[in-house]
Amino acid sequence: MVATPIGNLEDITVRALRLLGEADLIACEDTRHTAKLLNHYGIHKSTLSYHQHNEASRADELLRRLEEGAQIVLVSDAGTPVISDPGHRLIALCLEHQIPVIPIPGPSAVIAALAASGLPSEEFLFVGFLPSRAVARRKALQSLANETRTIVLYEAPHRLLQTLSDALQYLGRRQAVIAREITKIHEEFLRGDLAELLVRVQHQSVRGEITLLVGPPSSGKEEPRELCAAPLRDRVEQIMREREIDRKAALKLAARERGLTKREAYKQLLNGA
Repeated sequence: MVATPIGNLEDITVRALRLLGEADLIACEDTRHTAKLLNHYGIHKSTLSYHQHNEASRADELLRRLEEGAQIVLVSDAGTPVISDPGHRLIALCLEHQIPVIPIPGPSAVIAALAASGLPSEEFLFVGFLPSRAVARRKALQSLANETRTIVLYEAPHRLLQTLSDALQYLGRRQAVIAREITKIHEEFLRGDLAELLVRVQHQSVRGEITLLVGPPSSGKEEPRELCAAPLRDRVEQIMREREIDRKAALKLAARERGLTKREAYKQLLNGA
């Protein structure tokens, strides 16, 4: 299992390059993607696609090749194989048939993002991708409400806004970091609490490969309770001043802080709450 660069092609070890060059076969998610890395380093080897849609059938084929004595390198499109990528089935089969499995460590978006985040890293919880469906995603976040470790997850750009909104609702106003395009030309770290990042993403398109990190609660649920203690009208005015956003956006943010729907918050505002 060879870890490959998550962006910058220079982020690969000498050992990884040697083993790629010695392999009888390279199993990879997308042969075209891996070809860019191999061509960059002048490595010409046979490749075979191995991804989530053919993992069941290809694992058996790769196992047969291994039993015949082939040396196979497993890579994913980026980062460390098996970590939110295909490979578990093949690894389990190899171990079951007493075929050695050797990890070649290297790049990992989880570790790179965590190291540069500024959030507590003594302990952390990696949850991969949250469910894409809203109900399942909210249920997953609700199950993390009492988590005191830094939470690390991957998210697609088109779901980031809704994930931040749901995270604010179920986790409270925790410190968080959006790590985008790590090691690439447009690498960027957006830092703030979940509410601040939510507003920022509402007004700024965030693209590329995204790792989202959510820190532990600063003091249990104290901060959200303090925010909810102020009259809603005052809180909306405060958000408008601090974030320089319009009343509609500020009301939506204040509603999320208090666990209210936008309609409930609007009613309270009309009633002078």
